[in-house]
Order: sequence, then structure tokens, then C-alpha cells
Amino acid sequence: MRRIQDDGLRWTVLHAYARCPQYRAKFASAGIDPCAVRGLEDLESLPFTTAEDLREGFPLPLLSVPETSVVRVHASSGTTGKRKILAYTQKDVDTFALQMARCFELAGLSAQDRVQIAVGYGLWTAGAGFQFGCEQFGALAVPVGAGNLEIHLQMLTDLGSTCLCSTASMALLMGEEVQRNNLADRIRLRKVIFGSEGSSRKMRRAFERALGIDESFDIGGMTEMYGPGTSIECREHEGLHYWADLFVIEILDPDTLKPVPAGEVGEMVVTSLCKEASPLIRYRTRDLSRLIPTPCTCGCSMPRHDRLLGRSDDMIIFRGVNVYPGQITDILHDFPELGSEYHICLNREEGRDTMLLQVERAAGGGSDGDAQLASRVARAMHSKVLVSAGVEIVNPGALPRSFSKSRRVTDTREIYNREAQP
Repeated sequence: MRRIQDDGLRWTVLHAYARCPQYRAKFASAGIDPCAVRGLEDLESLPFTTAEDLREGFPLPLLSVPETSVVRVHASSGTTGKRKILAYTQKDVDTFALQMARCFELAGLSAQDRVQIAVGYGLWTAGAGFQFGCEQFGALAVPVGAGNLEIHLQMLTDLGSTCLCSTASMALLMGEEVQRNNLADRIRLRKVIFGSEGSSRKMRRAFERALGIDESFDIGGMTEMYGPGTSIECREHEGLHYWADLFVIEILDPDTLKPVPAGEVGEMVVTSLCKEASPLIRYRTRDLSRLIPTPCTCGCSMPRHDRLLGRSDDMIIFRGVNVYPGQITDILHDFPELGSEYHICLNREEGRDTMLLQVERAAGGGSDGDAQLASRVARAMHSKVLVSAGVEIVNPGALPRSFSKSRRVTDTREIYNREAQP
């Protein structure tokens, strides 16, 4: 593996320098001689690539092949500014399908499985990635896409889909619809592969129970690195195996950009090893996780990272305290009286920041103890996250559901600041 990574890094650096003006300028500014890069021991000397580099190079950033070699583009969701558009050669497309096929294999699927795809198609990588990976793996793809609950329920019952690929939010919504329509005895689902958003263990157990499945698998991915399928849990569920022959992961302190001690949490920084059209060199993903240094009991030799704990740029600063949504989900997991869905409302009242945490009560629970439960959650928030928040317990199903990623935070403090300006 070390030889593959050394060879891949040397190839990537020389390829990017020779063919991409953006990278050539970066190397020149950093005083890097690409021919002097020998392997991983030189990785830390290379300059970083950021989302700004992708936006500055719009519409085909970091392009390192002739445009005639580009056979496809995909784009990120573009929630801020212009979308990040990534180009693919045919080899890139094949590698994308390969990493997804590996994920299906590691999740224990076979050619007899019927895989229902409930993620977005079009510019987004998710739908195409799951479908082409499924077809390369040899299973039957059922490409329904996001939304379309009625069609999804029909396909589950009529085609007997055995695996669902979706976000955790979509899986929860599907499970609630299966229960509402009394379809639990008519579907054949055994597995769910979910990703694209942060989710709690409680949310995971909720959709597993509602869908009556054997197990679920957290999958990693990003548009910048082909799309979904960069990593996935094995059946031991002890972290996510990532394809170290296709890219290298560093875990760095997001402030100092220096490596953190082994096993500690930091920002994931990735470097591609064989990406042709838009190679990535030390790309700052902003995702927070840690590497798991011990071998996995499943026997797979591919290394692992932990589940994503949030994003360094999703951090909430509340009264001077840094808060990550992942910390909230960990607290709520300790309260069996609560469901998995929550929402954080940040506001400013009379010049003072306020936080309201709305949490759904677990299904079947009564409201008599809501006040006491809210008080216990508030104390846990203060003890473990060091913030004082109001807590409101709401009925099951009261918070909005989503076909894709759930929006967990509403922050109106900036609006207050603008209105307060003279």
C-alpha cells in the first residue's frame, strides 16, 4: 500500500504541475519542485487546496486534461456562492463506479440484491454513483431518485427491493411511511446504506426499526473525490474503511494545519492518487473525524476513519463557546424518552444570544413529564457543552422531514445585527 501511495502521489504532483495552471502557480508560490517529490514523506510540504480554488477556477476548476478528454461533470449543491463543478475523464468515471462497487461488497450485498436508490440524480454525484456502482457490482438497480414517496413504496412492495440507498433523513421518512401504510409485512428490505448528512445513533435505530431491516451502513463521500463511496462501514460497524489506494487522508488541526496525535479528532485533508481530470492535492474537506489506528476485526486491510463528527465550518459560536451539532446528537442519545429529531434555533434578544433546542418526544411517550425532561436535557447541555439553552419537547413528527439533508440549525442573529444597525 505504501508503494501504491508513493507512486500515486508522485504521479499526481507531476500530472497536476504539467497540465494545470492553477497548480503550477501554487507550486511556484510555495517553492516546490515537483520532480523532488518522492512520496508520502514529502506530503506535508505541498500547498493546500480549498473550496475557494474550485470557485476561482469556475467553471472547470483544477482541470488537468484537455477539455476533449472530459466525458462528464458533476457539481456540489452550491449552498453558498457558485456550485463547485468537477470534471471526469472516462477513467475517473470507471474509478467512481469501482469505489461504489467495493462499498456494496463490503456491506455484504450480492448479485441477488435489488438496490433501491433514493438520492438525487442530475448534476449531483449521488444518484449516478449508486447506480453505476450497483451495475458494475452486478446487483439490480431500482433508480427512483429522491422524493416520490408513493413510487418508492410501490417499488418496495412490487419489486421486493432488498437494499435502500438514501440519506438518514430519507430512510427515517420512508420508515414512517411504511408504518403509516401498514406495509412492514409486505416489503423485503434487509439493509440501508445511508450518508450525505450527519446522523445520530438514535436516528439510525429509529429507521432500522421502522423499516424492519437487519442492519445499516454509513457511507462516506464528497463530490470533490468522485462522489459517494469514498468509505463505508463493514459489518463490524467499527468505523468506515476508506480506499487508501485511491486517496490519502491526513487528520490536521483546523487552526494550525499540523497533524494531530494518532487517534485524535481533526479536519480531514485528502489527496487523490489517480484522479485525472481534477486531481486534489491536500484538499481541505472541512469534515471532522479521526483515523482509527488499530486493525479491524472484519479482516479487511483497508484503513478506517471514524464517523464524521461535523464540519469545521458548521461550528456554532454561542456566547463564545464552540458547539458542533454532533455534540448535541451525542447528548440526546442518552435520553431514551426522546426521539432522534431535533432543531436548534439561535436568536438575539435585547443584545443577548439565545439558544432553543427543540426535540421530539419518543413515539408512544406521554407529555406529562415534558417539563422535567426538558430540564434534564438543559442540565446535560450545560454540563457537557458548557452552554445554557432553552429546551422544548415537541410531539413525534412535529419537526420538518426532508427527502435529503435535514436542516438542523436556524440562526437569525445576523438578521438582528443588520436590523440593529443605525
